[in-house]
Amino acid sequence: MSNSGFPILSLTILFPLLGAILTGVISNIKLAKKIALVIAGLELILTLLVLLLFNASEGDNFQLLEHYPWIPNLNIEFLIGIDGISVLFLPMTALLTLMTIAASWNSIQHLQRFHFALLLFLEGITIGIFSALDTVLFFLFWELTLPPIFFLIGLWGIGPKRRNAGMKYTLFMLFGGVPLLFAFIILAMNHAVDVGGTLPEDLSFNLPVLLKTQLPDDLQAIVFGLLLLGFAVKAPLVPFHTWLPTVTMEGPTQITALLIGLKLGIYGILRFTMPLAPSAAVEYSWVLGILGAITLIYGALIALQQTNFRRLLAYASISHVGLVIIGIASLTMQGIQGAIFQLFNFTLVSSSLMLIAGFIQHRLGSTESIHLGGLANVMPKLTSFYFLFALASIGVPGTSGFPAELLLVIGALTAHHSLGISALAGAVLSAAYMLSFSRRAFFGPITQAAINQTQDLRPRELALICAPALLILIVGFFPNTILKTNQIAAEAWLSHLLNQPAVRNNEIAGLFSP
Repeated sequence: MSNSGFPILSLTILFPLLGAILTGVISNIKLAKKIALVIAGLELILTLLVLLLFNASEGDNFQLLEHYPWIPNLNIEFLIGIDGISVLFLPMTALLTLMTIAASWNSIQHLQRFHFALLLFLEGITIGIFSALDTVLFFLFWELTLPPIFFLIGLWGIGPKRRNAGMKYTLFMLFGGVPLLFAFIILAMNHAVDVGGTLPEDLSFNLPVLLKTQLPDDLQAIVFGLLLLGFAVKAPLVPFHTWLPTVTMEGPTQITALLIGLKLGIYGILRFTMPLAPSAAVEYSWVLGILGAITLIYGALIALQQTNFRRLLAYASISHVGLVIIGIASLTMQGIQGAIFQLFNFTLVSSSLMLIAGFIQHRLGSTESIHLGGLANVMPKLTSFYFLFALASIGVPGTSGFPAELLLVIGALTAHHSLGISALAGAVLSAAYMLSFSRRAFFGPITQAAINQTQDLRPRELALICAPALLILIVGFFPNTILKTNQIAAEAWLSHLLNQPAVRNNEIAGLFSP
């Protein structure tokens, strides 16, 4: 572990929070919006500096550590740091927030200062989730995402049932938070027992300490199940997925882009569920693989039936979550690196497609295929970017989606033939629903008079989607820029699971052997 001489991680968390306060109190709306945009831009620079300071050769250790007492009586600390698994998600969060603010520039017509303040607040809290190394601190950040998202959906949603959608999302997340809290308390109490201490003096919520603490076999399955349940709701995995299509149709597209671009639930499975209950994670990896396969195929089949672009993207996102879960369940280097790569890809591809859906919704008032048709004739710029992102979504070579999906498929095939077949089937179905909708919406004759008067991408919109488009191409041709960042961390992550005594003794190894 390496400590930070300058508290740069704290700054990346606090800077957007302070920016949110400043944006909210300034009376001049135009100035408040400009301040929000500048804060988001400076935050992106800060997170890129974090990435530059990160040493990939020490990717298995937590770096830039900051450690401050918080609740000493319970040994709860303000402990933050990064490793090869989490470091990329800081600049991606900042980039997506900047894109979201730019996309909201003219589409938000009421309570504008409050809207942009909430976006900055959510950015700071999300970076806190990716940085937290104390389980209570992580849980605090995790729960603090609920208020801003609730208000963003309920106040600026585009559907008639937007408040119900905001409430549904909040209730689902509160339900998922309960098992997480129970699991963290069990782990803290187990540490006190393991060191022969007393309560509450020897409780520990410190993630690096908990990773080294022996967890008895009878608690492994309980902790694994609780953590998996809590994070599955947020991911989302079937059957906890129903909140996402609802929010997609009722909420603002910019917020939906954040929700489908930043898969906090999958990050939680990678960071906490698997490493903190390693023997159970290996023993029940087949359960995780089955859940992933069901989510992958179910989401893809439902997406095939959709006529609304936004709802299609929601189910496509659910399907892609299933593919990532299959990669994690494979317990192979290819699967783990593919999962991290695909999480990076979500931020670029899924969120950009949702923002494009928002551009269409803002112009035509609908994203139903029956109201579209012939968009390529009047919106060639938007169509070009759409197809780049769509091709990346289905994993065409030359885009960032190809190395991510290739690694995931190889990892799945290595683990078990059935997982590999599921992954390949999902890839085929992904191409089917994306290309089918593309044909209906962008080609053919123009059937709606409003389409003839539709304006193509404005300069601001063009600028905000150029960044992810360039990253998709750069990473597609040079995937090692991503892979080398997390390779050592992924090796350490996998070694931590497979070097457990039960696995070494072949008691639970080989469950996914072909």
